[in-house]
Amino acid sequence: MSERYFENFMSEYVQEKAAVPGGIDEEDTQQQDSLTQLLSLPYPTLSQKFKRVALDLKETIVVETWGFTGQKVEDPSLYTGTLGTAFLLLKSYQVSNNEDDLNLCSEIIKACDSAPSNPKVVSFLLGRVGVCALGAVIANLQGNQQMVDYYLTQFKQIDISKDDVQSEFIGGKAGYLWACLFLNKNLGHGTIPSSHTGAIVDDIIEKGRRLGEKGRCPLIYESNGERYWGVAHGLTGIMHVLMHFELKPDDRADVKNTLKYMIDNRFASGNYPRDEEMKSDELVYWCHGAPGVALTLVKAAEVFEDKDMIKAAIDAANVVWTRGLLKKVGLCHGISGNAYVFLSIYRMTGHVEYLHKAKAFGCFLLDRAHKLISEGEMHGGDTPYSLFEGLGGMAYMFLDMSDPVNARFPAYEL
Repeated sequence: MSERYFENFMSEYVQEKAAVPGGIDEEDTQQQDSLTQLLSLPYPTLSQKFKRVALDLKETIVVETWGFTGQKVEDPSLYTGTLGTAFLLLKSYQVSNNEDDLNLCSEIIKACDSAPSNPKVVSFLLGRVGVCALGAVIANLQGNQQMVDYYLTQFKQIDISKDDVQSEFIGGKAGYLWACLFLNKNLGHGTIPSSHTGAIVDDIIEKGRRLGEKGRCPLIYESNGERYWGVAHGLTGIMHVLMHFELKPDDRADVKNTLKYMIDNRFASGNYPRDEEMKSDELVYWCHGAPGVALTLVKAAEVFEDKDMIKAAIDAANVVWTRGLLKKVGLCHGISGNAYVFLSIYRMTGHVEYLHKAKAFGCFLLDRAHKLISEGEMHGGDTPYSLFEGLGGMAYMFLDMSDPVNARFPAYEL
């Protein structure tokens, strides 16, 4: 067995049992283990179970990240910090319509707004950008135009013109552009005008061409001296964001051909390398490897209407099914994040087998995560209640599993 993942012993498809008066047949379920019982539940029953567990877990996360800290913010980021709890509360509000979630979300954002942040980090996940963008959206939901204007003003004052701001998604300009997309989706088209975002898109493409090679990979980027491929620091995340914008014909061709270069040069296993050196076929994470690439290829299939992109996305999902039952719980490099691959493929194809695979990963966590973490068999994350490393991501995924057609990988898919 790999040190990184559990062997996936689950069937690729399990027939759901029909609902019976008074509930599931008790004699039948007594002959099954608890995970098999979960997988055979009718989906409406299972989705309610996901929802109940998620809402209970959300309360624990709020206590751990907000109550026990004395409502002080040391890390205001969405990735591992207190803003991630606010983002989870927004999701909880969208699912349960509980106004208390919305009000607490607003309170946490205000605390994050007062916390110091690194001015060189300009992304939704790590920077002040996320605080301002999420703050504006929550204020709009509350009908507080004064606070909407405040957060938008703060957002527009963030300087991303510095030469040392990288193009990457997790900390750089691609992550800033995602925040612009998030604002336009939730506050209305043109909230952040195309004249502003277009200049940033042009800058990112121009920088990619400087390192890229015509006839090979048109766009290449460096982050901390490495030419990464993954979502967090490299090609996958940057291409994903660029595809959401109206691109010039040459730019559009370069984005498409960069993705084709990646497909053509993936490992024989179907997985994708961490970086251009292509040395190690080990990582099956959202941040590095097939899971993040699969999500981006689903977007590419939509944008380019290309059957090769669809096939490549499915190929990447097969890698995730085989090697993606990770010994970590989170979104960035854990089972919670990998479950979204199947939800995304299900949304693209409508094939119920992918919903089952998402359900299988979710049920594995529902049934075994807490026990495996307590026994030291699964890593709960260096920040164990955070959105991207810890249980916050699992709670978010469970909430999405209650409505899989509308599920989106948080802070990545729109």
